[in-house]
Amino acid sequence: MAKTHLVVGFIRGAHGFSGECRIESASGDYEHLLKLKEVELRHDTEQKKTKVEYALGGSSTVYVKFEGINSSEEIKKYNGWEILVPRKFAKPLKKGEWYVEDLKECSLVWNDDSATSVAPIVVGNITDVLEGGAGYLLEVSLSESCTCIDDNIKFDSHGKLRTVLVPFNEEHVGKVDMKEHTVQLMHLWILE
Repeated sequence: MAKTHLVVGFIRGAHGFSGECRIESASGDYEHLLKLKEVELRHDTEQKKTKVEYALGGSSTVYVKFEGINSSEEIKKYNGWEILVPRKFAKPLKKGEWYVEDLKECSLVWNDDSATSVAPIVVGNITDVLEGGAGYLLEVSLSESCTCIDDNIKFDSHGKLRTVLVPFNEEHVGKVDMKEHTVQLMHLWILE
C-alpha cells in the first residue's frame, strides 16, 4: 500500500536569527517546495505538524520559516529532521522515476531462466535507497526462504540474514513494477 506522506526535504540548519532555516530537497527539485503551506517534521519517532509562513528560493536550497519557530536556537533543534507532505504535494514523477518510499515497499525478484516455472523468485525485500558515489543503491534484506541463494551468501558469520547493496541501474535492475511491488534483479552474482 502506498504511503500517504512522502519525504520531500531535510532541514539543514538555521538561516539568520528569526527561525528561518535552509531546506535541502530530497529529489533535487526545489520548485515544489516553494508552494508548501503545511508540513510534518519528523525525526525518528518524534513528529511535529506545522504551517509554512514563507518559502524563498535560493540557488540550490530553499529558505523556509515555519510558524511557531521564531529563533535560530529553536530551529537548531530540528536540524536534520525530515519534511513530509501528502503525496499530492510531492515532486511530480517523470517516466522512469519512483518515490523512495514506494521502492521500500517492493520485493527484489529474480527470474531463473533455467527453471520450468516462469514465476519470479523473491530474493529479498528493499529496505532503503541510498546515494552512492556512482548512483543510487538499493539496500536489500535477503530472504531466508529463497532457495536460489546459497546459505553462505544469505547469512553472515553470526547466522543472521545479510543485507546487501544492489546498484540501481539498468545493468543490475530490470523492470520496476509498482502494481506488483517488485523490482527485477538481473544477476544473482551481485548478492555475493
